[in-house]
Amino acid sequence: MRSLLLCLPLLSLVAAQPAEAQAAAPAEQAALSPEQAAIKAHVAFLASDALRGREAGTPDYDVAAEYVASQMLAAGLTPGGANGSWFQPVPLVAAKPAGEPVMALTVAGRQVPMAFGTDWTIRVTPYAERIATSAPVVFAGYGIVDKASGRDDYRGLDVRGKIVAILYSGPKGLNSEIAAHLGNRLDRARLAKAHGAVGVVVIETSQIHQVFPFEAMAEGWDTRGVTWADAAGKPRDAGVPTLGVLSFAGADKLFAGSKIRWSDVRAADDAGKKLPTGPLAATLSTEQRFTVEQVPSANVVGMLRGSDPALANEVVVLSAHLDHIGVTKPIEGDAINNGALDNAIGIASMLEVAKAFGAAGTRPKRSLLFVAVTAEEKGLIGSDYFAVHPTVPKEAVVANVNLDMPILTYRFVDLVAFGADRSSIGPAVAAAAKARGFALVPDPAPEEADFVRTDHYSFVRQGVPSVSLNPGPGGPGAAATKAFLENNYHQPSDEIGLPIDWQAAEAFVDVNQAIVQTLADAPDRPRWNRGDYFGTLYHGPMAK
Repeated sequence: MRSLLLCLPLLSLVAAQPAEAQAAAPAEQAALSPEQAAIKAHVAFLASDALRGREAGTPDYDVAAEYVASQMLAAGLTPGGANGSWFQPVPLVAAKPAGEPVMALTVAGRQVPMAFGTDWTIRVTPYAERIATSAPVVFAGYGIVDKASGRDDYRGLDVRGKIVAILYSGPKGLNSEIAAHLGNRLDRARLAKAHGAVGVVVIETSQIHQVFPFEAMAEGWDTRGVTWADAAGKPRDAGVPTLGVLSFAGADKLFAGSKIRWSDVRAADDAGKKLPTGPLAATLSTEQRFTVEQVPSANVVGMLRGSDPALANEVVVLSAHLDHIGVTKPIEGDAINNGALDNAIGIASMLEVAKAFGAAGTRPKRSLLFVAVTAEEKGLIGSDYFAVHPTVPKEAVVANVNLDMPILTYRFVDLVAFGADRSSIGPAVAAAAKARGFALVPDPAPEEADFVRTDHYSFVRQGVPSVSLNPGPGGPGAAATKAFLENNYHQPSDEIGLPIDWQAAEAFVDVNQAIVQTLADAPDRPRWNRGDYFGTLYHGPMAK
């Protein structure tokens, strides 16, 4: 982590930003409460052009991290990182394609051309500098094994030494959170490895096409893939390499000449019916080269020690991701993705929760750990590293409350609480919401798989009861959310100039603080509901 002195030239740039990126005009500022003004000030700095989108592993992110550490200090926290510092180093490993990859398809002894960018593309996994594989292909449906439901897509298949083809999305008809979990691409690559496969190819589906079409994947084929490395510098196990993503057209070619027809597979997937599986008449060969490098970054960690001698060694973790996607291709002349709502406002909310606790006359009974995580945009990397390697004893972490991209451009009337109903966190969330006049509503867009796309999922995977709260679809919420996702999400227009409702932002801070207060002061630690799918799967407290 760079020192603050090294960041001063960048900090000075903020003062030189145009007036609209700085503090509000006096009349506007007077309309804000002190709490609202503080939230806005955090967002104005973190989402300024000077920080160039806060991409993990860049000096711009490091400036943001220094800022967050300084605000944690001002809030009355103490360092909770490594070696008495505010920072937990996260050893990132990044891979970027070194030239366009090649793929050859042979069907029944006949060469079939596979056009890169049309029939197939890649999603980079930081696996090796060179991947060269040639093997027959076996179609394994969704590539899922789930003991809870008795599902085993590998049953009766011999994939040893083969390339496994699987559908990109998971099966229909399941609870949305479980379906999102089972559809995790890296987990399915690990399953393929466990069954002896040498590689995976993933096939576009109608469901994934709605939210992440092949054309968008192909356009970003040369984006860096990132993971974290262990103490020996070895990348975290990603299973067998994902050799490519096939479009509908590419799937047609892959299944040609086989007993299993692609049209039947696609129809069965669309209808939620059982998929045919088995060996295909195809052999795939591919060679891909990557530039692999170590990219240091850090989580920022602050601690508020609990007041109860018996409970202070238990820790409630608040998390929010600090990184965004940095500088990309210009849109209308602007290439800086400022990330005001994603997730400067989440960080601002977390800092204001910290400030409220720090200023309170009585500290909560349990300790609180505030963690601004890196590399969420690369695949929840910073939170995964922290959840696996927390800066406190692992058994001390009893709950996680995550704040990620609350779309606060409207006065929300209800809330979506991802994961809350799976544990005793649920009643705490319900009570905090009800006391403030907010209803709790189900996930309005389960097809987006948000449960596995935000940092609380990293804690769930370590058996920790967790919740991630978002403003809901009630009132103008659905339209406001749709407008942001279509016009601003992961675009340069996600900036301080959006019509952010600072009163709603203050209410969001307040309800999250109330949830944390309840969890921190409760006589018993949060526990999974008995028999809960995730609590049982990850051996969480009281799930069985």
